[in-house]
Amino acid sequence: MNAPPGADLLRVSEEVREALESRRPVVALESSLIAQGLPAPHNIETANAAEAAVREEGAVPATTAIEAGALLVGAPRQILERLADPESRPAKAASRDLGLALASGRLASTTVSASLRIAHWAGIELFATGGIGGVHRGAGQSFDVSSDIDELAATPVAVVCSGAKSILDLPATLEMLETRRVPVIGIGTDQLPGFFTAATGLPLSHSVSGLSEAAQLIGLHHSIPGAASLLFVQPPPAELALERDKVERWIEDALVEAASANVRGGEVTPFVLQRLSALSGGATVRTNIGLIVNNARTAARIARARSQPNTA
Repeated sequence: MNAPPGADLLRVSEEVREALESRRPVVALESSLIAQGLPAPHNIETANAAEAAVREEGAVPATTAIEAGALLVGAPRQILERLADPESRPAKAASRDLGLALASGRLASTTVSASLRIAHWAGIELFATGGIGGVHRGAGQSFDVSSDIDELAATPVAVVCSGAKSILDLPATLEMLETRRVPVIGIGTDQLPGFFTAATGLPLSHSVSGLSEAAQLIGLHHSIPGAASLLFVQPPPAELALERDKVERWIEDALVEAASANVRGGEVTPFVLQRLSALSGGATVRTNIGLIVNNARTAARIARARSQPNTA
């Protein structure tokens, strides 16, 4: 059988390839949290912990990245360590940047949107992350909306996350997901989590009672022509969830600082997350780490359920 055009650009690790060929569960993971999302040494520690959580649940982790003109699926340890090293200065690639990143030959991390597209190309149907991008506050004037939204609306991969990042306009993000035909389904909740917080007061139309139900839903949803992503959302671990009012005050202060510093576009999120860590005494980083690992574990459990004959 002839390889699809551009297949030489996709470099799948032997472990991931063997798992996919034998229909063993695989979970894709992003790498922008390593290069841009978390400070060292938390970044590499969290990446390792997320991969370990996937393995503990009987699945194979497939962290995506870009290096030397290839899309990596199951990036090796040395690549993760380079991404975590600030001196490496890796680029950050969303799905729109993939061709440019390949042409440059540079080391680059992959955001949610890029990871979704790479995972789908590799044949992986489960992806875990901390939180997706969405509609930014003030988007009515700036038109600042993450490409994650359109990628979710186009790419048939099931995503496990803790909602959209708290710094966004969460009501507008939920509305945009509905408009773009992306089902948002609660796991253990009937309202949208707030990333750092367990709840936002925004009700969800759908929820699942267990992970086997989530696995079955993925098969049914993706059997429909034209269906794209499913977005499964779960709160952060209860012991790490922060108070909603406190988080909102920190965000407002951080956004004022960002505006004063003329921080714009894709630089806003990492700037604000850094300031939230300082304002919270590190509490937001601890919650971020905990929910990333927890979401990876949940995705692995769903992937394992998907590998069973009655949910395939």
